[in-house]
Amino acid sequence: MKWPPHVSITEVGPRDGLQNESATISTADKIAFVDKLSAANLPVIEVSAFVSPKWVPQMADAEQVFAGITRRPGTRYTALVPNVAGLERAQNARVTEVAIFAASSETFSRKNINQSIDDSFTTYKQVCDRALAAGMRVRGYLSTAFGCPYEGAVAAETVATLSSRLIDLGVFEVAVSDTIGIARPDDVPRVLEAVLARVPADKIALHFHDTRGHALANVSVALPFGVRTFDASAGGLGGCPYAPGAPGNLATGDLIQLLNGMGIETGVSLDAVTAASSFVRSRLARSSAT
Repeated sequence: MKWPPHVSITEVGPRDGLQNESATISTADKIAFVDKLSAANLPVIEVSAFVSPKWVPQMADAEQVFAGITRRPGTRYTALVPNVAGLERAQNARVTEVAIFAASSETFSRKNINQSIDDSFTTYKQVCDRALAAGMRVRGYLSTAFGCPYEGAVAAETVATLSSRLIDLGVFEVAVSDTIGIARPDDVPRVLEAVLARVPADKIALHFHDTRGHALANVSVALPFGVRTFDASAGGLGGCPYAPGAPGNLATGDLIQLLNGMGIETGVSLDAVTAASSFVRSRLARSSAT
């Protein structure tokens, strides 16, 4: 099988990796973590989220983290925003690319953002309209695309329809997300075939969690479909606060090693990612002990 010559990695460790950690991580350590990831030559780093500190305390210092990082030319530094208020905070922090996050199931949408799917799209249209008018890029996450912790199976056609709706809002890319790590390799074609009938492959990314140890296999199955962007988290950190049983994301280092072994270029330094992973894990261990 002929593999693609290059794959792009979106590093979500500083946001998705840390948002559910119970240990308090200092702003200085978050800044250092992002800077170490920048040194790995990652093309995209999701730095933080401009969400309510009441719901996600770990992201309360988003402005301070963005103010402290060293922005490397060639790396895009992004943030999650739930609404127009979050977008305004991101703009004030000189963020030029943001992400919105819809869900594939009604129950998850209500538990995650306290809105129905349709209501969330109304909110996100406002966000996208304002962001695009300001010259910002917007990415769209689509959660629970392979299964919901509350409703179970999600129809592939539902995922396809919602992916298309996100594109219609003006997002440049939809990250089809296995929020609880339930996807098996045989699930990937089922979902991608439906999605790619509606949305071009170059506008689709995949976001796998490794709850059942299938994340790398899922990547391998997705590559022949033309998907060229995958999310990953340094050290495999992360999980969703609203999805019980989701211990972590696909590890960035593991993804790089897989792709290297297949002869696929990423442009990312495995040694530097490993150093960043070791750093943040040492800080988490220290915080947990104090």
